[in-house]
Amino acid sequence: FQDQAMMKTMSGGNCNLNVPAKNSYRMVVLGASRVGKSSIVSRFLNGRFEDQYTPTIEDFHRKVYNIRGDMYQLDILDTSGNHPFPAMRRLSILTGDVFILVFSLDNRESFDEVKRLQKQILEVKSCLKNKTKESADLPMVICGNKNDHSEVYRKVRTDEGENLVSSDENCAYFEVSAKKNTNVDEMFYVLFSMAKLPHEMSPSLHRKISIQYGDTFQQKSFRMRRFKDMDAYGMISPFARRPSVNSDLKYIKSKVLREGQSREREKCTIQ
Repeated sequence: FQDQAMMKTMSGGNCNLNVPAKNSYRMVVLGASRVGKSSIVSRFLNGRFEDQYTPTIEDFHRKVYNIRGDMYQLDILDTSGNHPFPAMRRLSILTGDVFILVFSLDNRESFDEVKRLQKQILEVKSCLKNKTKESADLPMVICGNKNDHSEVYRKVRTDEGENLVSSDENCAYFEVSAKKNTNVDEMFYVLFSMAKLPHEMSPSLHRKISIQYGDTFQQKSFRMRRFKDMDAYGMISPFARRPSVNSDLKYIKSKVLREGQSREREKCTIQ
């Protein structure tokens, strides 16, 4: 979080958005298969729940905000629950700024996987912190999904989830339902608060703007007549591509070798 500011450009069609690199973050969503990771991401981005299950290999999304005239960028990496490439999972952890670890309350094995992931994240980020001498905190939410199911099917007690976060003030536990949209907004609010990001980035605390307003979106005086009562806006980048592996590796290398103090992640390409 302490990188010096440089301007990143995101261009697409007629819009050209400049986001200070110090305001650019990556949120990584991890967990076993079929626990609802993509459903939580869908709730965050679109306010919708998809009934049909489609296995995720790796999905990348980008949302840009204008909050009281300041621009923010949030990249969202929705990872595979199968982890076919351990090195890729490690790279996702290295480049992540905030984390959501998801398990299903009716699946004990998925809870055990979250415990392993939490341990891996702390170990990987601790190693990087030692090499870079960074002192940044590590905001993380552990999320027990499917709390809309009957208690008969519950396999993980609430106190077990709470115990995972009890010794870390930068880690919180929530039981949510992506299907019923229960506690999802509250979870993101707390996550962004721990990351010292504007709470308006939470799904219900900003107006959703179409990409067609991209030209004026970044302006300090950005206001729309129908949204004149708001000072926080969010816009999804419809064709955002995941930065290349090579780009992420260079970013990590530059941090370790102190070749630069700015975020050098690959620019977003929009077709």
